[in-house]
Amino acid sequence: MNKMPIEIVTPERKVYSNEVDMIIARGGDGDLGILAGHTPVVTTLKVSQLRVRNEGQETIIAVSGGFLEVKPEKVTVLAESAELPEEIDVDRAARSKERAERRLSDKGDSTDHRRAELALARAINRINTATSKR
Repeated sequence: MNKMPIEIVTPERKVYSNEVDMIIARGGDGDLGILAGHTPVVTTLKVSQLRVRNEGQETIIAVSGGFLEVKPEKVTVLAESAELPEEIDVDRAARSKERAERRLSDKGDSTDHRRAELALARAINRINTATSKR
């Protein structure tokens, strides 16, 4: 199988860089499977798990939104945040989840409600990513 380089970066750091067989991401319009030679594309990323497959092994990265760009020579993910499972503090993510659930139970203004929904999605994504490979 042909390989393609991928680089996942956030404003703070480079999270992941490797030559891989396949990338599976949740874009703004649904899930994408990307192989070497894929048509160039740019899409938004949803809060989700980005899966990178290489020689039968799968690496899962929690991403909290951003952009994915496929070019003939490289795939680049520019994420608001991205974490490998071993980097995630599950206790902290669980506390964030509880806070977001409490805010959602309050019938406050719609801006706070939307922020709480996003915080809850990020916390659940982080927990699921951290526990998926342990």
